[in-house]
Amino acid sequence: MSTLLSDLGADLPLIAAPMAGGPSTPALVTAAARAGGLGFLAGGYKSAQALAGQIHTTRAQGVAFGVNLFAPNPVPISHEAYQRYARAVQVEADRYGLTLPEEPIEDDDHWTDKIDLLTSTPVPWVSCTFGIPDRAVVRALRAAGSTVLQSVTSAEEARLAAEFGVDALIVQAPAAGGGHSATLTPARPPQPIRLTDLITAVRHAVALPVIAAGGITTAADVAATLAAGAEAAMIGTALLRTHESGASAPHKAALVDPAFATTAITRAFTGRPARALRNHFIDQYDPIAPEGYPALHHLTGPRRNAATAAGDTRLIHLWAGTGHRHAKAERTVDTYARLAGRL
Repeated sequence: MSTLLSDLGADLPLIAAPMAGGPSTPALVTAAARAGGLGFLAGGYKSAQALAGQIHTTRAQGVAFGVNLFAPNPVPISHEAYQRYARAVQVEADRYGLTLPEEPIEDDDHWTDKIDLLTSTPVPWVSCTFGIPDRAVVRALRAAGSTVLQSVTSAEEARLAAEFGVDALIVQAPAAGGGHSATLTPARPPQPIRLTDLITAVRHAVALPVIAAGGITTAADVAATLAAGAEAAMIGTALLRTHESGASAPHKAALVDPAFATTAITRAFTGRPARALRNHFIDQYDPIAPEGYPALHHLTGPRRNAATAAGDTRLIHLWAGTGHRHAKAERTVDTYARLAGRL
C-alpha cells in the first residue's frame, strides 16, 4: 500500500471515481471509505453551495475523501453550428414540450467559487479533469493541505501536468465510462490503448504516483493495473448499480439490459467525447453533433432530464464503460470485496 493512500487510512487500493450528474453521492463516498478504500465527490455540474453541502455531509461521517472539479477548458462553438444542432434535436425536446436555449451557454462551472471553497475549507484530495488548473491554483490548494491530482489520458498530458506542480496523476484509458473522457484535447479523442500500456508509458514519462482508471470492473483488472505500477485502481462503472449510487433507476437498469449491447464514444450529448450505452439518440445525432462544450451540455440538458424522469432510455445519456455488464445491484462494500479478490 502506497503512502498516497495509507496516509488517509485506506487499507485497499480502490477509489470510487467521481461521476458527475448524480451517481457519486455522499453515501457512496462514505461506503467506499468504510469498505477500506476512498471515494471522490463529483463537483462538476454543481454550484459551490451545493458542493459545500455534500462536503459537509461526507465530512460529518468521519471519513477521508476527495473532490473532483471540471477545470476550465472550453470547446467554443460557432453560433451557426449551435443553431444547426439545436434545430436538429428540437424534435426530441418537442416530445416533452421543452424550449431549448436559443444561444450557446458558455460558463466555467463556477470554477472560482469552488476553488475559493476548497481553499477555505480544504479536503484531503482535490482532482481536476478536462483542463489543468494554473500553477497559482495548484499552489493554493496544496498550501491549504490538499493533495492535488490531475486526470490525464497520455504520456504527453502527464508531462504537462507534472510541469504544473500536481502531486499525482489519474491515468484514464479510453475504456472508461460513467462520464467524459479526461482528454485535454477533446477535438482529438484518445487513441485506443490498453490501460496497462498507458500506465507504463506515463510512468516512463514522469515520476509522479499513478492512479489507474478506465474499464476496471473485475478483480483481474485491479490486479493487472497494480502490477503495471499503479498505486490504486479507480472504479466508476462497476459502482453505478450499487445501493449507494445516485444513478437514476433507468440508467441502472440499462447497464444490464440486453437491448443495450454496446457502448460508443459520443459528443452528441455534451459536445465533449464520453462513452455511453449506444441508444437512439447516439445513432441519430452523433453523426451530426458538433464539438462544443459546455454549450451542447446546456442545450441537451433539459431534454435529458425530462427523458430520465420519464424512463425513456432512447434519449438518456447512459454513461457506461466497456465493462458495464459487471456492475451489480449490491452494497458498495460487496463490490469492493469482489474487486479486491486477487490482492
